[in-house]
Amino acid sequence: MAERQFSDEEVAAIFEKASEAESLAPLSAGTGMTLAALQEIGREAGMSPEAIARAAHSLDQTARSKPQTLLGLPVAVGQTVEVDRPLSEADWERLVADLRVTFNARGVLRQDGPFRQWTNGNLHAIVEPTPTGFRLRLKTFNANARALVTMGAGGIAVAAVTSASLALAGTLGSSGSMGGVGLLGMLGAGMLGLGAMQLPAWARRRKAQMEEIVARVAIEAPSSSLQIPDDLETKSDS
Repeated sequence: MAERQFSDEEVAAIFEKASEAESLAPLSAGTGMTLAALQEIGREAGMSPEAIARAAHSLDQTARSKPQTLLGLPVAVGQTVEVDRPLSEADWERLVADLRVTFNARGVLRQDGPFRQWTNGNLHAIVEPTPTGFRLRLKTFNANARALVTMGAGGIAVAAVTSASLALAGTLGSSGSMGGVGLLGMLGAGMLGLGAMQLPAWARRRKAQMEEIVARVAIEAPSSSLQIPDDLETKSDS
């Protein structure tokens, strides 16, 4: 069986995960690079072959789901990773600390048998057992912006239908009807625009935060690298 070749993007991701705190520029590898080649480059950069191997393996463990969209706008973001080791109390404590630091919120903890959950508003981190270890699911949705987009699109649609009805009735030109329809359309456009402005940046930020957490879980980051601020507040992801 031919040895797997890693693409340029995967090479950069592997070194970023393996170095944890360092960021390496993408390497041009043409048709790809093998794990042995990556380990040799990493060794010259001062990274252990084991860290490179764990980071490479995490690419296969991580499922990058496409964001849920509404009218082409991302309203929900998710990330899943499977880890081939049992979840210890230390693992769970490190994960909770990481979640609180990354999202700057204490959240609420819940345990139901082997299932564990950290929740902060619409933001959820769920840990469930697998035959060989555990699976971490991260998911969130932006309820406020989604409501603005929905109501805005609805307002525009109602204004359009009303305009068509008035036109058929021959009363579209009256000042009263034009004013009401125009106001409804402007309000709808304003809400839609406000929601559309918020969602892309929110989705990018949440996606990046989730990818950072998943990477640290996959390579078993040491607990000493995490610190919990004293001023964390519980916030709703909106």
